[in-house]
Amino acid sequence: MALRSLGIVIALTALTSCSDGQASSGPVQQVSAIDETIPGPRDCFWRRGPFGADPYINIAYPDANVFYWAGVFSVPEGARLQLEGEFPASRYMSFVSYTTAGHPIESLPDFLINADQGNNPFIEDAARSGDMNQYSIEVRSSEPETVRDIGSREANGPTNALHAPADEAGGPQTILYRIYLPDDGTAPTGDVGLPQPVLTLASGETLHGPEACQALRTRQPAVMASGAASITPAQYRALITQPNRPDTWPAQSPAEWFIQLDRESLLGIYTGQINEDARRSEGGFYPNPDNFYIRTIVNRKHGPVFLVRAKAPTTPATFNGETRMGEGQLRYWSICSNQSFVNTRVNDCLFDEEIPLDPRGFFTVVISREEDRPRNARPECGLSWLPMADDGDGMFDEDVTIVQIRHMLGADDFANSIERVERQDDLESVLGPYMPRTQYLQTNQVEALFPCPAP
Repeated sequence: MALRSLGIVIALTALTSCSDGQASSGPVQQVSAIDETIPGPRDCFWRRGPFGADPYINIAYPDANVFYWAGVFSVPEGARLQLEGEFPASRYMSFVSYTTAGHPIESLPDFLINADQGNNPFIEDAARSGDMNQYSIEVRSSEPETVRDIGSREANGPTNALHAPADEAGGPQTILYRIYLPDDGTAPTGDVGLPQPVLTLASGETLHGPEACQALRTRQPAVMASGAASITPAQYRALITQPNRPDTWPAQSPAEWFIQLDRESLLGIYTGQINEDARRSEGGFYPNPDNFYIRTIVNRKHGPVFLVRAKAPTTPATFNGETRMGEGQLRYWSICSNQSFVNTRVNDCLFDEEIPLDPRGFFTVVISREEDRPRNARPECGLSWLPMADDGDGMFDEDVTIVQIRHMLGADDFANSIERVERQDDLESVLGPYMPRTQYLQTNQVEALFPCPAP
């Protein structure tokens, strides 16, 4: 049965500018929304976005330090589509193609993109500054011939090419452009414009800007299968009312962490049905294949303050505009506080560089409502803090929060990354000291257990 009949067609008018969002001239001109109800740049190709934490479009569990845009289009028969852009000042960038079910087809991470001019600033030890570090990629309408090893730094995939086939029902093609952690003061685009479409028709005519967008039909509705970006309230209600389970289910004390497998296993956090043979990292909502995730369900009925402690992987420093791209056990990692699988909203995230570490390289993150925040839950006291939403899961239980940790692009010699966890049962043994340990506490207990150093 065709996905179109199983899914829903979403016009997503709320995800676009209140204006046309069309560039007026030139291949590199950007157009911001006239009505800044939803802030951020958009144009005739990247009409949907930016996605990210509030006040941007907050859906599909975005990292609060990440911005991404969606392009929905149909390449005419015999035509050739290229995207031309400039490398952003950021920790990471990528292009990913998706099915209408929200499953990734192929990822083209930054290190697989060769520069047409200047250099690629994302290669280890590369200069991060410099004018006009430009690239171009080809968007192919065919299925990929080989499947790249996801989450890997191995440069064994096609360079400067992304396969983005249409679905079997003839629906549009969909790709997402992501920028992780733009340098300080450069958000959301990393101080460059959005990549621009260049369409070469079968006749040999080349189109840019609005003309290319018109030929690509970028204003057509997106086709999204049911469950691609969230589950329904009825499904969620069924999940949280499992028979013979306590009212705090599935939250445990201490917490139980789950790797991301397929959708059945994601919902299996509630049902107990975990598919150990599923391909990892595809069970979320438009996941980034270069990330691997663990998550847990938190319920403040166990205690108003949730504490997470683990050893922190090393990452390159970029946020303060460092001149060269460094090395690290991971390219990026973060910890996030989220709401339910229904609204898939992020409350906030902490990225690696902003989390204080103790002399042994361990971090401690405190997660609570603002009203329960310990007075010492601040970086100068050695603690980081994340908020719980006042309405909890945003649907039925004001005490529920989802906490998620992501690891991106582990180094070949880093044996403790989430990427290395093949099965749920192996999680603790693989992560070792990087495995998060948790505890529920009272606010005054945190203040007593973690004295803030004198100034």
